[in-house]
Amino acid sequence: MEVHHHTHADQGKKNWKSYFWEFLMLFLAVFCGFLAEYQLEHMIEREREKELAASFYNELKGDSLSIRTTIENRKRKDAAFTFLKSYFRDSSMSQCSKDFSINFFYAFATYSPSIFDPNDAVLDQLKSSGSLRYFKDHDLQELTGRLSVAISRLKSRNEMEWTYVHEIINPFFIKHNDQSWTDRIDRDSSVFTVVALQQYERSAEQIPFHFQNTDAFDRTEAVNIMGLYQLTFRGTLRKQYLDYEVLNAQLLELLRKEYKLK
Repeated sequence: MEVHHHTHADQGKKNWKSYFWEFLMLFLAVFCGFLAEYQLEHMIEREREKELAASFYNELKGDSLSIRTTIENRKRKDAAFTFLKSYFRDSSMSQCSKDFSINFFYAFATYSPSIFDPNDAVLDQLKSSGSLRYFKDHDLQELTGRLSVAISRLKSRNEMEWTYVHEIINPFFIKHNDQSWTDRIDRDSSVFTVVALQQYERSAEQIPFHFQNTDAFDRTEAVNIMGLYQLTFRGTLRKQYLDYEVLNAQLLELLRKEYKLK
């Protein structure tokens, strides 16, 4: 019997083309996965950037309204300083006018309405978490940094004012204020004291004000107390407050432009 041997191709052996295509398919799969992951991370960062920008914008917008109100209150208080400096020099302290009582209270007892305390919770979060990196715009990063410095200086200046109030203004007020007059102005507990004062200022009502301890009153000292307070007060307004107001406005404009905020 004749035996025939047949030669069959080795089906388990791959040529270089097979290896190349397998490598190419694997490479493309990994590369596409990398691109998808990169795109996802980019989208997440972009959304995070928009969220932070909106929060920061709302914080700044609220403060822009607050500082305008505070600046108006400071202007009114500054006018009270000017009035009192003139009055203390030569006017009667035993028969005080209505204008004196009103300006006396504005100068010595309306601290909070004339102090701006910026909200910087979002700004602190941006700094402490390193989230400022989400803001790609160089001008935005620079202005945010400058705002942080401005807030620090503003708070330091507020502390300096408060020290003067605590050590000089409050003792003077305690010595010479007519508490019965204050009680009548502040008789409605549902109304803020400064609002009640404004209502009295606009009214025709006359509440006698009796300046206390006139025998211990030193005109020169009183004028100097008012003068130094006014100098400090004006310095804060003209530098720290206006610096903050300008930076706040610039950041709001840039955020509106960059993130289409309203």
